[in-house]
Amino acid sequence: MDWNNYLNKKIECACGREHSCAIKHVAIGVNVIESLLEYIKEKGYQHVAVVVDKNTEKAAGEMVYAVLEKGEIFFDKIRLEADEIIPDEITLGNLIADIAAETDLIIAVGSGTINDSCRFISHKMKIDYFIVGTAPSMDGYASDVTPMLIHNLKTTYEKMGHAKAILGDVDVLSKAPMRLITAGVGDVFGKYICLTEWKLSHLITGEYYCEFVDGIMQDALKALETSLDGIPSRNTKAMGAIMEGLVLAGVGMSYVGNSRPASGSEHHLAHYWEMMFLQNGQEDPLHGTKVGVGTVIALLLYQYAKKILASDKAFPQPSFDENIWIKSIKKAYGISAPGVLSLEEKVHKNSDAAVAKRLAVLQQHREDFIKLAKALPAPEKIIAAMKKIQAPYLPKEIGVTPELLKNSIVYAKELRNRYGILQLLFDMGELENAADCVCKQIEQYK
Repeated sequence: MDWNNYLNKKIECACGREHSCAIKHVAIGVNVIESLLEYIKEKGYQHVAVVVDKNTEKAAGEMVYAVLEKGEIFFDKIRLEADEIIPDEITLGNLIADIAAETDLIIAVGSGTINDSCRFISHKMKIDYFIVGTAPSMDGYASDVTPMLIHNLKTTYEKMGHAKAILGDVDVLSKAPMRLITAGVGDVFGKYICLTEWKLSHLITGEYYCEFVDGIMQDALKALETSLDGIPSRNTKAMGAIMEGLVLAGVGMSYVGNSRPASGSEHHLAHYWEMMFLQNGQEDPLHGTKVGVGTVIALLLYQYAKKILASDKAFPQPSFDENIWIKSIKKAYGISAPGVLSLEEKVHKNSDAAVAKRLAVLQQHREDFIKLAKALPAPEKIIAAMKKIQAPYLPKEIGVTPELLKNSIVYAKELRNRYGILQLLFDMGELENAADCVCKQIEQYK
């Protein structure tokens, strides 16, 4: 892939915006970690902090150390010691404490949590950072969006800056645990939902939409689809193609300035599950793994909504009871409820006036919704692909109980003010019915 088509340039787009991405270098291939020296010397960095955990140090960190020593680059080793690294205040505090004041470059060696945490610190401390990927596990490598768990609430921080260089050595990527590789597949499959919801929100709420960026995200999906057969054998060409697709998805987010092209209702479900797992002290599956399962659930919800809208059933009059809703949120979110309640106080997305306004527009676009829903893949197609690579596709496979699944369908939309299938079903007065229906449907899949 010629990354010069996407980086280090400004693109005047037909959408009316100018797109750009601040990443200087992307190198995905064989022995690309050697490129670190060239990139470091190009900018003249003098004091480097290499951030690893005990797994990523073995996977690629020691290779990074060797390259830096060979080039006589001064660096500190910062190893996060926790068995499970969580992107929260504790991890951020440890990094701030360990990174020397004179550091002018952070090299993050890892994937999801290490990348997100180092981006956050890079932005706050105004220090450039590179990322050496150790697994094709998520689409955040090239993003300037950082999801963190702050005050027990999954919070997305936008415009947090980019890695100046992204390196993905295909030999390292191909040796990643298979669960990390399949998590990347799940994260990309989520694009079916979020791209549909981006178009849907453009129709219903007038939200900004860019066909050019949509096309970039579709290219990321194609890169994945053409590589699926090579995943079980850990084919390096397939690993490179998946990594390229994941980085490309991040570039698309960067062009827009938020996560809209890459995150929709499937991510809301995943984030809700994550919060509940952490609150209950349960093992939390990988982000992309949750997104893959969330994609199957979202596809079933689209099928449900399509039937309702095709039936010409009249929409009910909105009747939002805020007091009952507040009690439900406190029960559904536990210690995370204050952040959710605060969001609704600011945006009033559930108010009768807001719902009525959206329903009036939806009434005019019933056929458009049906077309969008028909264009989505059948849940069975995604399930077949996940089976091929032995990835989870059912909620129960990742510890999501029927009760948690229903709660997530009904309440996960409250995490963001972002229109999608969950808000649409709420507006139509069908969200609880849809949750019951999908919970029964998913039990029938083997």
